[in-house]
Amino acid sequence: MPKNNTAKFLMEQAVAQLRAVSSALAALKNEMQSLAASLPEYPVVMEMFGVGPTLGPQLMAKIGDVRRFHSKKALVAFAGIDALPYQSGQIEVRSRSISKRGSSALRRTLFLVMSVILQRSPTDESVYQFMDRKRVEGKPYRVYMIASANKFLRIYYATVKQYLDNLEA
Repeated sequence: MPKNNTAKFLMEQAVAQLRAVSSALAALKNEMQSLAASLPEYPVVMEMFGVGPTLGPQLMAKIGDVRRFHSKKALVAFAGIDALPYQSGQIEVRSRSISKRGSSALRRTLFLVMSVILQRSPTDESVYQFMDRKRVEGKPYRVYMIASANKFLRIYYATVKQYLDNLEA
């Protein structure tokens, strides 16, 4: 870049805008954290491995109240990570992918949670053990990540629903 007053001024303006955006982002994260902390399922969700101060509130916001789902399969279908039907009428599907009929933002958040679990590699965590078993079987990356997200959601549903039911009792 040229070393003149105009370039210096533009760089100073860019830095000022970056600082303003960064402070606004920090304020939004704090607000998101405080709103999530007011929810009854907050402590149990934050104890789950792979869920931190950013992904936890995102997960709770995208899923909402788990009691609105009649089963864990309904939650998995809401996320859009359930498999398409194997057979429908005369059509037999040879390779099945996920349905993607649900929330793409929830799928992204789940993928990030699975990435954290994969990076940390906790050998005592059931989701990681499942993920590692699928990797050893030779499954492709996206296949075992989505299968692990499916397992995580089922555990999430059972844990949070049981906690909320115990709170009501």
